[in-house]
Parts: sequence; structure tokens; C-alpha cells
Amino acid sequence: MKPTEIVNTWIERFNAGDIDGLMELYAEDAVNHQVVAAPLRGREAIRKLFEVEFERAEMTCIPEKIHDAGDWAILEWKDPSGLRGCGFFHITDSLIRFQRGYFDQLSFFRLQGIPVPEEYLSKGK
Repeated sequence: MKPTEIVNTWIERFNAGDIDGLMELYAEDAVNHQVVAAPLRGREAIRKLFEVEFERAEMTCIPEKIHDAGDWAILEWKDPSGLRGCGFFHITDSLIRFQRGYFDQLSFFRLQGIPVPEEYLSKGK
């Protein structure tokens, strides 16, 4: 499947909260780097991310544009509350090998009613 097809399948499974289905899309040694946190390496670490996030937040990915760039797909997205972000997916052999996501985590926490960690509010002292 083409990278854009994989990303469309990822969106469907993400919106369904289908963690097992999402894991089928990732290579065993995949890396998921949401830039607000350290990179996660391997399916089990990525699974844990989805388990935590689906447990604590209502998440919906509304694609605005999917760009095809060879073995990369770039997803511009929004959610129903207006949060926006962008994801980069490197896909070979119909598996996600690398994913990087950009979004405003502070806004995400506030929109979801998740307590904001103290380090977000400090001046870095």
C-alpha cells in the first residue's frame, strides 16, 4: 500500500481507538517521536503511548491534507476543539518505520481538562 493509504488507515483506526489495529501498521522497531516528548522505540512503547492517551483524552483526528512524498506521507490534522498539528510518517513495505508529530501539548492538556504539569508553568529555574 502507498504511504497515503497507510495514513488513511491509521486515521480510521486512531479515530476508532483501535490500538491493536494501529500496532499492525507499525514495524516492530518503529520510532514514534512526538516532539513534546522523547522518542519512543518499538511497538510496545508506542502501544503504551496510545493506551495512556486514549485512556485520558477524547481524541479525534480530522485530516485537513495528506501530502505524498515518496515513502513519506505528511498529515495536516485538526480535532473538533480546533487543536491543529502535523505528522510525518516514513513508510516502507507498508509499515510505519518512523513517525514524528508536532502539536501544542499545553493547549491539548487544557482542551482535554488534563492537569498541566508544573514544569510547563515554571520559568525553567
